[in-house]
Amino acid sequence: QVWLVESGGGLVQAGGSLRLSCAASGSGFSSSIMGWFRQAPGKQRELVARISTGGTTNYADSVKGRFTISRDNAKNTVYLQMNSLKPEDTAVYYCNAALFANISWGRGTQVIVSS
Repeated sequence: QVWLVESGGGLVQAGGSLRLSCAASGSGFSSSIMGWFRQAPGKQRELVARISTGGTTNYADSVKGRFTISRDNAKNTVYLQMNSLKPEDTAVYYCNAALFANISWGRGTQVIVSS
C-alpha cells in the first residue's frame, strides 16, 4: 500500500509555472507506475501524465511540450513541472500510484490559472 500526499498547487497567472510534488509513504513506490490526473469542475478525471518504473513517460495531448513528469525513487517523490499554464489547466490535480492491482490516490491539490 502506498499513501500519497500532493503539494505545490496554487494560483498562477496564465503563462506562469508551478511544480507539483507527490510524496509517497509505505512500500512499493519504486515498483509503482506513477501518474498525475486532474479533474476540472463538472468534468471527469483525466490522465495528465504517467511515468513507469523505468522512467518512460507519456502525456495527454493537451499538455505535451508544457508539462514534465519525473520521479525520484530515493525520495519516494514524483513531480509534475507545469510551464506555460493556461486557464484550461485549472483543476484539482491528483497523484496516483499503480502497483499491480493496487491503486492509490492522493487527496489532490488545487491549481487555478487566471487569465
